[in-house]
Amino acid sequence: MNALRNLLEKMEPTFKEGRLKAFWSFFEAMETFAFVPKTVTARGSHVRDSVDLKRTMTTVMVALLPAILFGIYNIGYQTSAAYAYDWGFWKMVWFGFLKILPMYIVSYVVGLFFECMFAQIRGEEVNEGYFVTGLIIPLIMPVNVPLWVLALAVAFAVIVGKEVFGGTGMNIWNPALIARAFLFFSYPKVMSGDAVWVAHKAGVDAISGATPLSEVAAGNLDHYSVADMFFGFIPGSIGETSTLAILIGAFVLIYTGVGSWKVMLSCVAGGLLVGLLGDVPCWHQLIMGGFAFGCVFMATDPVTGCQTECGKWVYGFLIGAFAVCLRIFNPGYPEGMMLAILLMNTFAPLIDHIVVGRNIKKRLKRAQTV
Repeated sequence: MNALRNLLEKMEPTFKEGRLKAFWSFFEAMETFAFVPKTVTARGSHVRDSVDLKRTMTTVMVALLPAILFGIYNIGYQTSAAYAYDWGFWKMVWFGFLKILPMYIVSYVVGLFFECMFAQIRGEEVNEGYFVTGLIIPLIMPVNVPLWVLALAVAFAVIVGKEVFGGTGMNIWNPALIARAFLFFSYPKVMSGDAVWVAHKAGVDAISGATPLSEVAAGNLDHYSVADMFFGFIPGSIGETSTLAILIGAFVLIYTGVGSWKVMLSCVAGGLLVGLLGDVPCWHQLIMGGFAFGCVFMATDPVTGCQTECGKWVYGFLIGAFAVCLRIFNPGYPEGMMLAILLMNTFAPLIDHIVVGRNIKKRLKRAQTV
């Protein structure tokens, strides 16, 4: 590591003030990815904490690992089961790895290109926020989505969903969900319908299979067992099938304080309450589709969610309630988590405004009575 550090220090003047100055943001991004930034505050008093943006993003990436690893295995498992192949464990894992690798290459190459380009234009440092977004986007996509379509979705998410608002920390909608929404409305055949996402020809592409939500929408209430839905041995988006893997990630986020347990718990409560109106047991809604993944990794986004503690309860509850409401009363769109989160991203500032206003009124009233 010292050799790499010395090499970067020798190259730094060339990028900072030399002939490669136009690529300073690219160089700085790679340097801070490998090492802790050397910049410090020069004046004024600041709150200092060991948990910076990089460590927060790293924690989220670690929490996503169980869902990623199981998703890789499940791609191979579903393909093997669909074609009755006698694949062993490692054959399934290798097949899934080869399917997801190009998706991650496209996600990071396209996403980081636009991140660095906008940082260079603004003369700013490249933030670490996209490392998590780039990790999440393939997990909420069909495994057989065309790579050029994925590239368009990533570009749209970074440019329109994030950079036009000022970059990391300024966006009002979750960028990963913006990518999925772009595909949902622009390429509906890729993102919706009964045939969703496991494969085409084995060994080349991945096959298509009906998800639990599409089966429920079609009236087949017992097509998949509870165990299969909980452990994740079902068709679906790459990272959304295994509730168990997602719960492991939830534990990591809650234990480290990165994810809000209030948002997660209230989201579950909202989903369970509205789920009582459906034809399946209400708790089935928690282990079908993208509910668990959205609840843990998307609704808890600190940038696009509520900031007040009371607001987090309301925000999470409404996400869960709206998601299940869409599932029950809109059979044309079995899933509902994406639209519910994007809708509540829009209203999160209003919720915080109401909560803060109520607190101010209470304090003024209390001060007047003293």
